[in-house]
Amino acid sequence: MKCAIIGYGKMGREIERILVERGHSVEFIIDEANASELTAENIKKVDVAFEITTPDTAPNNLKTILEAGGRVVCGTTGWLARLGEMERLAEMGGALFYASNFSIGVNMMFRLNRHMAELMNPYSQYDVRIEETHHMWKKDAPSGTAITLAEGIIEKLDRKTSWVNNTPNTPEELEIESLREGMVPGIHTITYTSPDDFIELKHSITNRRALAMGAVLAGEYLADKRGVHTMDNLL
Repeated sequence: MKCAIIGYGKMGREIERILVERGHSVEFIIDEANASELTAENIKKVDVAFEITTPDTAPNNLKTILEAGGRVVCGTTGWLARLGEMERLAEMGGALFYASNFSIGVNMMFRLNRHMAELMNPYSQYDVRIEETHHMWKKDAPSGTAITLAEGIIEKLDRKTSWVNNTPNTPEELEIESLREGMVPGIHTITYTSPDDFIELKHSITNRRALAMGAVLAGEYLADKRGVHTMDNLL
């Protein structure tokens, strides 16, 4: 598989290492210094591009890749206000694989989270909140993973209708607390609390390799696909 990496920070470097380990080639790398080299001509030289930049730059990068008919795995979060636009471009001939988190473990947690919310629906004595902790350089809050977890709870738990990234004003609001500290790759905790006990569902990433490996697996899956794909398709 011939690949491009768009964004060469810690995650981009980890993806590069895994790609090479698995016998793939990295044809070119785009970062701030050579952003002008992200062209349709270059995209046509690769099977899959991996986009790991910032919420501000990701949409234009995705637009360039998809308009060129390229395939892209997007590991950037915080840009989903433009998801519909990108999905339409992918359906016109490119391929887009997006996820709020590429860790296999986190995606299992998404499924457990929805099931737990469904089980807890009859028991109104339990309130629920989400806490997420990431390294101090993470630009978006709440994390895309926390938002996905919140959406899963709202879908299955009748007493929650929306989420807030601060102290709730009404019982129907689901609290997401975002902490930014140190070098933490990512911790997500869902807590159901009653007057008598509490239940926690927690996932901790110990290193970025879990995320990078999931992204590479997504790229391998996408290499012969068109259209829009997610971790549900991969799993």
